[in-house]
Amino acid sequence: VQFLESGGGLVQPGGSLRLSCGAYGFGITYVDISWYRQAPGKEREWVAKIFPDYTTRYSDSVVGRFTIERDNAESTAYLRMNFLDPADTGVYYCHTVTGGSDVWGQGTQVTVSS
Repeated sequence: VQFLESGGGLVQPGGSLRLSCGAYGFGITYVDISWYRQAPGKEREWVAKIFPDYTTRYSDSVVGRFTIERDNAESTAYLRMNFLDPADTGVYYCHTVTGGSDVWGQGTQVTVSS
């Protein structure tokens, strides 16, 4: 049971990226899925969440720029990130709780720099 994130990379300020989070060993249809990020030297912070009914929530720092999505058939969640800023730099992780256990991925690095 694990997540595998991908899609990170180096992007210039104002650019866009789409991160993917594939679930392996379990289905995602009935679980909440969140994205978190951790900048160098800082604590991990919550970024966005999508519920099984496709309702979404965002942190104030990304609302209007990021979009969280899910494809239950593909057992994959996505994070579309637009108008990226150097403050968005960090390792991005997806998270859920299933079967009473926390599931995290290994993260994907996003670097916003000119």
